[in-house]
Amino acid sequence: MSLDGSPYQGYLYAYPHKTAYRRLEPRPLLSEVWAHEPTSALFAYVHIPFCEIRCGFCNLFTRTRPPAEQVTAYLAQIDRQARAVRDALGDRPAFARLAIGGGTPTYLTAPELERLFAVVGGTLGAAGVPATVETSPATATPDRMAVLADHGVTRVSIGVQSFLESEARAAVRPQKPSEVQSALETIRAGGVPALNLDLIYGIDGQTRESWHVSLTQALRWHPEEIFLYPLYVRPLTGLDRRARTVADWDAQRLDLYRYAVDFLKDAGYVQDSMRQFRRADAPADEAPDYSCQDDGMVGLGCGARSYTRDLHYSFDYAVSVPEVRAVIDDYVARPAGDFRYAEFGFNLDEGEQRRRWLVKSLLRAEGIDSAAYEKRFGTRHDDDFPQLRDLTERGWLEAGHTRLTAEGLAHSDSVGPWLVSGPVRAAMAAHTLR
Repeated sequence: MSLDGSPYQGYLYAYPHKTAYRRLEPRPLLSEVWAHEPTSALFAYVHIPFCEIRCGFCNLFTRTRPPAEQVTAYLAQIDRQARAVRDALGDRPAFARLAIGGGTPTYLTAPELERLFAVVGGTLGAAGVPATVETSPATATPDRMAVLADHGVTRVSIGVQSFLESEARAAVRPQKPSEVQSALETIRAGGVPALNLDLIYGIDGQTRESWHVSLTQALRWHPEEIFLYPLYVRPLTGLDRRARTVADWDAQRLDLYRYAVDFLKDAGYVQDSMRQFRRADAPADEAPDYSCQDDGMVGLGCGARSYTRDLHYSFDYAVSVPEVRAVIDDYVARPAGDFRYAEFGFNLDEGEQRRRWLVKSLLRAEGIDSAAYEKRFGTRHDDDFPQLRDLTERGWLEAGHTRLTAEGLAHSDSVGPWLVSGPVRAAMAAHTLR
């Protein structure tokens, strides 16, 4: 992978990616997987693989408009899986944070959301912790938002993508501005403390002027966070079937990104990563600390990952509509005993553990905590990864080899893939996307 190629080679939101996972033979018992793991500040992630529509840019593990009986069966399986996971964790676990994602979790009706929170809080034991729930303009209804508020959800994230109907349509995201307006009014009236807005740049026909409109409209709602995503055209998605190569697409995305960075900085936002911007005057998060570098993630649902120090595991991965349906069908049909085991995963040796720490730290604005790295691994990160000097020479990494410069952050989606190890890259390349 070359740093001289496109600045948009891939979003490294997890390391290693699920396409590097393989079937685990024999399947390890979860009780053995977690036996020696610290469990005082776990992260719980619950995956709801259902949506009302599938956007043209989406390659998430999700099914649109499932039969009602499948949703009921899925929630029953979440409960069975939660019981097996809690048994495997024993009496020690304490959860620091909760996220419910998808798909669109608020595709569930209000009563179904109540049932889900009963499982997460009662069965798994993750009640009363700071929680994020993802929603969409069509499903951010008053009854659903009331359920979230009643269960102490602290952050709602909504994918608006663009406030302009023409751009939303170009991204195969059919939504009306009035629907977005109503959803945001409902979220703000619902009393959840923090609002996050997702926007996309690089849409066909998007200009600085139209991008300015979306950014300005977003700030009307005083969101505590804004996430800005460059548009990707991924295999097996709606846009992939329509896509044509545009020679200046990279230049367009970089220009819109840089414009937004300056715009949001002037509006009082602090940049935490290439994608994440936080309002400087937003109330501080007083939750128990959870660091993505420290592993300890417990996933529920057929698309959720779980992380221990040396094993990342999940269920099978798919993108295409028929294959996603097959995986969901398989999940809801499983006997409860299956949830006592890890099925698909990736074993991280110490080299991959070091690399994961490096990648997940370096792509954040605060950079690498070199003392914490040395305490955990007994070595210096810049000795373990001498290639970081290449970034410094480019002006993308500060001289201390701990923080990306502004230009380095702009190229996060090339720096991340560049740091992927040879074995992980080979496993990803050998994966057949379905």
